Amino acid sequence: MIRRATADDVEAIACLYERSFATLDYLPVLHTLDEHRYWFGKQLTEHEGWVWDEDGVRGFSVLTEDELLYLYLDVGWTGRGIGTALLDHAKLRRPGGFTLWTFQQNEGARRFYERHGLTAIEFGDGSGNEERTPDVRYRWTSSR
Repeated sequence: MIRRATADDVEAIACLYERSFATLDYLPVLHTLDEHRYWFGKQLTEHEGWVWDEDGVRGFSVLTEDELLYLYLDVGWTGRGIGTALLDHAKLRRPGGFTLWTFQQNEGARRFYERHGLTAIEFGDGSGNEERTPDVRYRWTSSR
């Protein structure tokens, strides 16, 4: 169900991102769907993109050499193991470890990452992100 994302997935990824991001009602809306299409097209060109494909894109992740930039699931598709599968895939792809950022208020994401072995290593006041919302950086390292 996990496969490499292609340019053909950009529309589905951008739309999924908008739906999922909209559930984080404490965040400002800063970009249009067209801007998200452009942005995710660029991300898939420059980094590794992966999708969970189950009758369409239901989740996606984007990895750099040392950071998990995105891990989002479609609304209504949580609790099915998709997030775990995408995170485990990132761990396999980056056995040396990686970091990621999430918002401090995103308690569900924070519980998820901590339950899967990531450790909070830095707390920000929001000055480092465009939403200007306090965030937290997590690190995963292999136990090997």
